[in-house]
Amino acid sequence: MGRKVAVVLFNLGGPDSKGSIRPFLMNFFMDKNIIGAPWPIRYLLARRISSARSKREAGDSYGFLGDKSPLLDNTQVQAHALEEVLRRDAQGDDYKVFISMRYWHPMAAQVVQEVKDWGAEKIVLLPLYPQFSTTTSWSSLENWRMAAEKAGVNIDTSMVCCYPKADGFVQASAAHIVAAYKQAMADGHENPRVLFSAHGLPEKIVKGGDPYQWQCEQSAAVIADGVVKALGRERIDWMICYQSRVGPLKWIGPSTEEALLQAAKDKVPVVLYPHAFTQEHVETLVELDIEYKHLAEAQGIAGYYRAQTVGVADAFIADLARMAKEASVRGGIEADGGRRICPEQFGRCCMRAAG
Repeated sequence: MGRKVAVVLFNLGGPDSKGSIRPFLMNFFMDKNIIGAPWPIRYLLARRISSARSKREAGDSYGFLGDKSPLLDNTQVQAHALEEVLRRDAQGDDYKVFISMRYWHPMAAQVVQEVKDWGAEKIVLLPLYPQFSTTTSWSSLENWRMAAEKAGVNIDTSMVCCYPKADGFVQASAAHIVAAYKQAMADGHENPRVLFSAHGLPEKIVKGGDPYQWQCEQSAAVIADGVVKALGRERIDWMICYQSRVGPLKWIGPSTEEALLQAAKDKVPVVLYPHAFTQEHVETLVELDIEYKHLAEAQGIAGYYRAQTVGVADAFIADLARMAKEASVRGGIEADGGRRICPEQFGRCCMRAAG
């Protein structure tokens, strides 16, 4: 007789109304993985930042999206697609996919209870972040563990901590870039520059041993190779950059703004691809499609194209299913392929930090 396997997708979450923008931001900035200051200072900083940003973002970023984030809706579509694939070849097991958001509903406490009530005999934690960071996957794992302990849930659990070079993710990414690249060529742009735009991090987090930047670079390189092969070229012009900077700290770079300014200087069109995002949300639909597009136009960039995230691409969903099934027959935390992939200098590697 098969097992009941709960696959829990980790994602960031987003406000579901104008009134939830501020509390969502408060939850975000109260995370010690985001602001590492002691609790009283972190609370004061979070309160000040969330208050200021909610006023701006309510009228700007989320205002373009109807005062809510589409992240949950898009994640639900992915969850449904994944569940269909898992059940299609379940081999006797019963799979159910749950969504656990970090900073807005449905959050870990609720989802842990849902998993328990369903009668799960095995839990697979599967972040929708291909590249691991302490600010995303690790934060979600810590939060899940606390919620499970509080609810008295002690179900056998494993986790896929990262999959920066997973075949399906790379294949789907390359296909989406190629589609945008070919559109640029059809519009008369012979050699567009592909900008791999990932969400940025403060430099001190990376210097503290977080492998995120290294994994983003690994993803970009292997996806670029896939684009080259699909196009039948010897090479393409590409670079990696980082978006979404906030606050006064020094962030990893180059920034996406700097990459666009360089493209304008070099007089080359651009194809942007958000390779650290797996579904559309405010950072893609507003930051890339509106804000950076306006910057490109203001700087005189002849062509600006944006490749879509992997979303529910067949290759990506099939790979998530593969990873979930592989994780369902083991314990602990492992990267895709069942091994640690981060070099030794990254002490905040999930597999190493989790012991």
